[in-house]
Amino acid sequence: MAAGILIEDGRVLLTQRKEGAHLAGMWEFPGGKVEPGEDPAHALRRELREELGIDCAIGDVVDVGFHRYEEADKAVLLLFYEASRLPTSPPPSALDVAAFAWSGKDALEPSRFPPADVAVLRKVARLLDGERSPVTGRV
Repeated sequence: MAAGILIEDGRVLLTQRKEGAHLAGMWEFPGGKVEPGEDPAHALRRELREELGIDCAIGDVVDVGFHRYEEADKAVLLLFYEASRLPTSPPPSALDVAAFAWSGKDALEPSRFPPADVAVLRKVARLLDGERSPVTGRV
């Protein structure tokens, strides 16, 4: 799985999982499945186009997470990438998600997110604060 951390004007883009999906109603960072043989960054760009209708440049990996959902008998390996909308991209639309929102740090409450996304929330909060390593430029 690949997910994007898109920050604009001090807010991060979140999407809400559709009814009928595993963990329906929860908020997450937009993205989705990587097809067999597909580059994860290319998969993220494709998923952002399919789910939200936006064109993005995909940057560096912000974090990598693994979570086993015992109740669903599945495990996910998530690559969280920095992403930014291209100047020619339209604004997001809820094409294949229940909803989307540009959110501040106050929306990064762990109980609103799937367990696989919780570990990256602190890093995203630091990104929203503009914190970066003086050496690497990363969080």
